[in-house]
Amino acid sequence: MKIQKITGSIGAEITEVDLANVSDEEVGEIKKAWLDHKVLVLRDQHISEEEHIAFGRKFGELEIHPFAKGGHVGLGNYPELLRIASNSEREFAAVKWHSDVTWREEPSMGSILRGVVIPETGGDTCFASAAAAYESLPSDVKSQIDDLYAIHDFTVSIGEKYTLEERLEKQKEYPPVRHPVVRTHPETGERSIYTNGYHTSHIEGVSDEESDKILATLELAMLSPTVQFRLKWEKDTFVMWDNRSTQHAVAADFYPAERIVERVTIIGDRPF
Repeated sequence: MKIQKITGSIGAEITEVDLANVSDEEVGEIKKAWLDHKVLVLRDQHISEEEHIAFGRKFGELEIHPFAKGGHVGLGNYPELLRIASNSEREFAAVKWHSDVTWREEPSMGSILRGVVIPETGGDTCFASAAAAYESLPSDVKSQIDDLYAIHDFTVSIGEKYTLEERLEKQKEYPPVRHPVVRTHPETGERSIYTNGYHTSHIEGVSDEESDKILATLELAMLSPTVQFRLKWEKDTFVMWDNRSTQHAVAADFYPAERIVERVTIIGDRPF
């Protein structure tokens, strides 16, 4: 197995490994590389759905997305395998920088995503190190945000996809949650920006104006090319990202072509 860095701050590509037949030693190496590089790319992995799920389980228990609907569908007998289909009729490309499901009390640890149907052009995914973005902030900004908390709410981004009755019912199960603006990684100790444009409604304890200003500053830090890399998808490319220390966004530049990806998601813990 070979591991080659993609950029200085985020990403590595792994070759000479078969995800259908990984040894315990290889899983250990992948886990270490995942913590070191935050996003891993593994190409030409022609494995089955069952093998995709089995590989994901080597990193923890898998979650079933509670809002699978429309172009987001759990596949048949594999509800933990989420298929996300985007085209001109169902625009599901996640175009804003975000960490996944931060509206949950215990957001996911990470995901393993597979390219299934890839447009001839476009549809790249951009990844950013939220840890490197935090480190890039001026010291006075760090001091300002280090002890703040933000409210995360699914209705900010996906609430409009549901009827009022459905939304109210979902809100009973998934009310707004409070997470630190700067999250500490439970394994590496790194500090990372943990607000995002999709799920964060506001920062607690400050004025609306100040909240908007802080959120804009943090989003701007995430937009720096120095903390990013851009992935060009191919069929059967797999990407693993650490949801605790990264953010990602999809380039919605492939319509009216179709883009289909499938992912398994590893259950996480409460941010601190």
